[in-house]
This record gives sequence, structure tokens and C-alpha cells, in this order.
Amino acid sequence: MHLTETLSSDRRSILKGLAAAAVAPLAAPVMAAEGLVAPPAGSAVATATDKAYWADVKRLYAVTADVVNFENGYWGIMAEPVRREFIRQSDMINYQNTYYARQRAGADFDSVRARVADAVGAAMEEIALTRGATEALQLLIGGYNRLKPGDGVLYADLDYDSMQYAMNALRARRGVDVVKFDVPEPATRQAVLDAYARAIEANPKTRLLLLTHVSHRTGLVMPIAEIARMAKAKGIDTIVDAAHSWGQIDFRVSELETDFVGFNLHKWIGAPLGLGFLYIRKDRLAAIDRDMGDEDFAESDIRSRVHTGTVNFATVLTVPTALALHQQIGAAAKQARLRHLRDYWVSRARGFKDIEILTPDEAGSYGAITSFRLACKTSKADNEAIVVKLRDGHKIMTVRRAGVAKGQCIRVTPSLFTDEADLDSLVEALAVITGTKTG
Repeated sequence: MHLTETLSSDRRSILKGLAAAAVAPLAAPVMAAEGLVAPPAGSAVATATDKAYWADVKRLYAVTADVVNFENGYWGIMAEPVRREFIRQSDMINYQNTYYARQRAGADFDSVRARVADAVGAAMEEIALTRGATEALQLLIGGYNRLKPGDGVLYADLDYDSMQYAMNALRARRGVDVVKFDVPEPATRQAVLDAYARAIEANPKTRLLLLTHVSHRTGLVMPIAEIARMAKAKGIDTIVDAAHSWGQIDFRVSELETDFVGFNLHKWIGAPLGLGFLYIRKDRLAAIDRDMGDEDFAESDIRSRVHTGTVNFATVLTVPTALALHQQIGAAAKQARLRHLRDYWVSRARGFKDIEILTPDEAGSYGAITSFRLACKTSKADNEAIVVKLRDGHKIMTVRRAGVAKGQCIRVTPSLFTDEADLDSLVEALAVITGTKTG
């Protein structure tokens, strides 16, 4: 066979495959991992230490061997079934192009919204897709229209930087007073509740409070529902940053007891990068302005609160597969496993020389993420040096986090592909860096 004939045959095969894949983008099975057995019978806590099961889960992920990655809080790696679905959908979109966008995308996107809403425990009309939690929260904060000049807004040092900026911008945008306060360290559930109570009491004109469910700085899990009830009793609305919580912590949106929430899908749900959603309780939609006066959707449609423009279609279409894997493993099992991994290293490192663990061991106050600080090492330069030592000296990837009132720190974030041997490497590295004798 001539080369040209071979190429022509290959081209026909490729086009035939693409055409078949393009027939029904969401009709393909969304069960993410055929062959992955269900979590073992018994409690989620018991499942968390089942090495054989989690070894099976780990095999779903292809990760670099250059480093041991404990910087999984940035975004979540796609499991291989999700990555393959993303490629399939990318090929379909490239093949059908605007024909797909004009003829079928609307119905498919509605199907994705419905699946996300069901998974988080909301109605479809209460969520709108965004490019991530940052976009979602900026729209909620900037669009919140129940403020008048002289009112106050409140946020804490552990809130995400971009959300702090958005709150600060309300000073010029709405004519309000902006107040920032510090979450106590070391934190406890009661100390956190007391800190918010004091801040609310000290600022009686507050009408909007920003809350973070899981801090990206330290991993502290906030008692959101209790704080939200406290705020509501004073006539204060709350906007909740759930960028890090859904998929890491097992909960439904109603359990937060708040009306406005921003979520990520590309962190702990494991969808492709660049996707999240906002939640507005259906009877509170009027409190958020239409985005830039959007006229594509009716004012009664939550999608008028977001105007992203052209999105990555394949990213959205891959969400059902990511959700299928999340549900196949189980939210409770994921939460228990991630907490086990965190406990595995923290329980050993907490007693090391000069190390400060910033996230408490108190039940319900932590998930996967925990940050540490070395005594008297609070500057950017100090913590960058530690990151470099771990990376270059021990092949361990971490990240420096700023913005904590008492000084900068190092964040450690395991994932579902992390195992105990990886954590042994981290503990050994910290022993060397701190000069702690082990054995």
C-alpha cells in the first residue's frame, strides 16, 4: 500500500471515530472507572485505612515521579477516566465546531447543571456555571445590592485574597465601611465562633459577612452554619467561599445555612481546570444584580448573574464523568481518607522541634489541608527557603502561604493518589529540616 493510501486510510478511521463520538456527547457512559470496586463494606472511617482499596484508586491517576506532590490544593488532577473523557469531548467539539455550539450545547449544558445541582443538593435554577469559585464569588460580592452608604461589610484574614479585594472594592462601589479581623491562632471551634461573635458585636452596622468554609491558607474548616445563624440574627447576609470544601468535605449546600455560595469543580471534584458554579437560593436571586445588565437571560434566571462569554465546551461536558467518579468513591469515604492522610503525618510531625501545626486536631475542624510554620520563620523569604529545601533537597512539592496574621507558613495538601509511603517521605524531610531525631 502506498504511503498516500495509508494516510488516507488513517484519516478515514480518525474521522469515522470522531463522527461516532460526536453523535451524542452526553450519551456515553459517565461511570468514571469501570473495574474500580465499591468501597469496602463498613464505615467510612474503616474504609479510610484500607490500603488495597486506595491502591486501586491511586492507579486511576497518572502523576509525575519527579516529585511527591503535596500541592494539590491549587487544583485537582483529573483521574485517567476523566482525562480520557475530556480528550474525547475536546475532539468532538473541534470536529463539530459551531454546529455543536449552535444546535446542541444549550440542552447539554442544562443537563450538566442539573447533575451538579442534584449532587450538591440544590435546584437547577439555583446554580449557574462559572470559570471557577473566584469568578462566582466576585459576582456574588460585587453584585450584592442590599448595601447602602454607611453600612458595613466584614471579612477575616483567612479569607481568600481575591475575595478580600472584592470586599474592599465595595467601599468605593457601595459607599460602605470595610472591616477586617483576625481568626485566632491556634484555632479551636469555640475560639472561631467567639472571634466572629466579637467582630459582629463590635461592628453593628455590618450587613454583609464573607465566610470561608475551608481556608486555603491553613486548611481550617469553619463552623459555617453556626456563624451564618449568628449573622442572620443580626440582619447580616453571608456569602460563603466553598472553593476548597465540596469534594474534600462531605456536605450538601443546605447544611451551610446561607443563601449565596461560590464553588469549584476543578479542585476536589476533579473536573478539568477552569470550572465552578455559584449558588443563589431561589428566593434571594433579586439580592444579586444581573451581571453588567445582562439581557441574554430573563432577570428571573440565575444565568443572568453570570456573563462569561464563550466557554470551553469540553470542560463542561466532562463534568458528569468527574461527578460519577466522585460519587463512585463516595463523599464520606473521600473525606475520611483525606483526614486519615492528614492525621498520618501531622500526628508524627506535631512533636518535632520548633514546628507549629496551624490546623487543630479537633473533630470537624480540618480536612486534607494543613499548614505548618517553623518557630520564628514568619517571613516570605523564610518560607520560600523551606519550600526550596523540601523540593530540591527531598523532592517534595509544597507551597508557601501568606496572609495569616501571625506570619507566613507552608501548606501541605495530600490527595486521593497520596499513600502512606509518600507521607513517610514528608515526615522524614521535616525531621531533617527541623533537626529532630527520630527512630
